[in-house]
Amino acid sequence: MCVITGGALVLTGCTSNTEDAGSGNEAEKVQVDKVDAIAAQLPDKQKQAGKLVIGVNVPYQPNEYKDASGKIVGFDVDLMNAVTAVLGLQAEYVESAFEKIIPAIQAGTYDVGMSSITDSKEREEQVDFTTYFNAGIQWAQQAGKPVDPENACGKRVAVQATTVEHTDEVPAKSAACVAAGKPAIDIQAFDEQSQATNALVLGQVDAMSADSPVTAYAIKQGGGKIESAGPVFDSAPYGWAVPKGSPLAAALQRAVQHLIDNGQYKTITDNWGVQDGAITTSVINGATN
Repeated sequence: MCVITGGALVLTGCTSNTEDAGSGNEAEKVQVDKVDAIAAQLPDKQKQAGKLVIGVNVPYQPNEYKDASGKIVGFDVDLMNAVTAVLGLQAEYVESAFEKIIPAIQAGTYDVGMSSITDSKEREEQVDFTTYFNAGIQWAQQAGKPVDPENACGKRVAVQATTVEHTDEVPAKSAACVAAGKPAIDIQAFDEQSQATNALVLGQVDAMSADSPVTAYAIKQGGGKIESAGPVFDSAPYGWAVPKGSPLAAALQRAVQHLIDNGQYKTITDNWGVQDGAITTSVINGATN
């Protein structure tokens, strides 16, 4: 798989899904204690297992990706590690294709789906979500080669397959182009977000559309080769997916809220530079559309 792993690799190609640069092991900076009253809300399955089996798709920097040693790290990981500490559980991360996470939750293969999943009304028909972050959409372009996200007709735009950018946002913009008698957007979907980023860095596409923290991180790591194309828009919550009707959603929600209230959530968002998307209240099924 082709990935972004720092400026030098981006400019010369891609060969691995690890990252040598970055924030390091941020989890060590936040020491979290178990809260018995919250842990008591866990379903018996997780209490007896002593762990949460978490399906995750990597790489999706800075939220979830592999460090140089192959360990899955990132903002999402640090926050989930803190939440599982509150619950007195161990977090067991299992790699998965993004589109297979929700079906695996429904099948009981994973306890939780954690992969920067936008909480949408459509997805809430399949699973429940505990919200933990707010992200919008932001486009990026090659430096000095402006692209207007509202008028990208005929442009080549990279997205990660099955994300809201691929299924909803860019197709809607393309349909508007066609309705206006203009060329459709050439939507180029990649299995991994990092492949989409590299396609832009290498000039294989004109722009990319991704979640705002991902675009911001890609620009930071891009060595000046790419820049934002317009402001953040269409903000919506990220959520951790659990089976419909599972009390696990409430246990996760209370754990996140505990971390928000005691300031440890803020420390984690600050560590990863994603504080612009921090929330003040975690809810169950907070989709806005």
